[in-house]
Amino acid sequence: MAAPLKDFFSADVVRAVADELAAAHRPFPRAAFVRDATRGLEALELMDRGRHVMRAMRTHLPDDPAEAIGILERSLGPPLDAAGPPEATGGGHGMAPFRYLPHVLFVAEHGLPCFEASMRAQHALTQRFTAEFSVRRFLEAEPARTLARLEAWTRDPSPHVRRLVSEGTRPRLPWAGRLRAFQRDPTPTLALLERLKDDPHPYVRRSVANHLNDVYKDHPARLVGVATRWLRDASPERRRLVEHGLRTAVKRGDPAALRALGYRPAPGVEVVRATVTPASPRIGGAVRIDVEVRNGAARAADVVVDLGVHFVKADGGATPKVFKLRAVRLPPGGTAALGRTIALAQLTTRTHRPGHHAVDVRLNGRVVPAGGFTLRA
Repeated sequence: MAAPLKDFFSADVVRAVADELAAAHRPFPRAAFVRDATRGLEALELMDRGRHVMRAMRTHLPDDPAEAIGILERSLGPPLDAAGPPEATGGGHGMAPFRYLPHVLFVAEHGLPCFEASMRAQHALTQRFTAEFSVRRFLEAEPARTLARLEAWTRDPSPHVRRLVSEGTRPRLPWAGRLRAFQRDPTPTLALLERLKDDPHPYVRRSVANHLNDVYKDHPARLVGVATRWLRDASPERRRLVEHGLRTAVKRGDPAALRALGYRPAPGVEVVRATVTPASPRIGGAVRIDVEVRNGAARAADVVVDLGVHFVKADGGATPKVFKLRAVRLPPGGTAALGRTIALAQLTTRTHRPGHHAVDVRLNGRVVPAGGFTLRA
């Protein structure tokens, strides 16, 4: 079993951070910092460990926040690009970039009085870890000034920095508080995404797609309008971006989103076979759902085929969870066999409960019942 993420942020990492801070600022009291930063560290989870080390930084760095943040910036190692292309936060570097979590939290907590020093630090930090959590504080406190800086960063040579523009302004960023102002009106962030929609790096484009998906949840009609416009004369890369950005819309069977992607109602397509095995799986096991669809119409049909599983809730009701299968093109009389195995292990994001779970097939958003299974404890 893999070690918990929190275990990465160990006393050894604290000592390494202390060495970097002492190299950047000779008067830094290394021993006192290590003592305070490691006291009680083992009992904490990952984010709390970051905050604990950040508080020790605040105790032992100079009182002036601009000076303290300047020291943090000078203490940083080389950018991630020096070791390879970014694929996600930290790229192929494992947990190593998380050593800079306290630095990001420091800027978020203490950097508002020194905007320029904080922006320089976040520009550097996001090339080594991420600054998506800290930049949100500045978007809330000084939105116009911060948006202007982010607009300039859409042209930055580093894909890490360009990604920060999209990721840091996401209204529903995971692990972060929501940006309520942008939930109410996404106009400022959509203007930034316009500049990034054809970014040369897939790392940036994927963030733009995730941002679009966030916007859809609060402004579905507006987002579909943006997607429709972006799809005109779109490159293959931009089309993939839009398809990923509309994934929630497609799962919900949003007719306007499906039309934007070229999928029209397909009443002639039907489910001719659906099997669910085993019929009575246990919690912790898995269930296999196989379906066969057929086009009975006289013309070809493009169809997005998804599965809906209605998971039992604590109150005895049920909530559907949509699982992607794939998009298929069916000629007249053509068939396609599709299937998926769904794990039934307990997850932090989904609790499985005994009871009957209905299953349906979704054909361009049209829901067709397809049996079910009875989950056992």
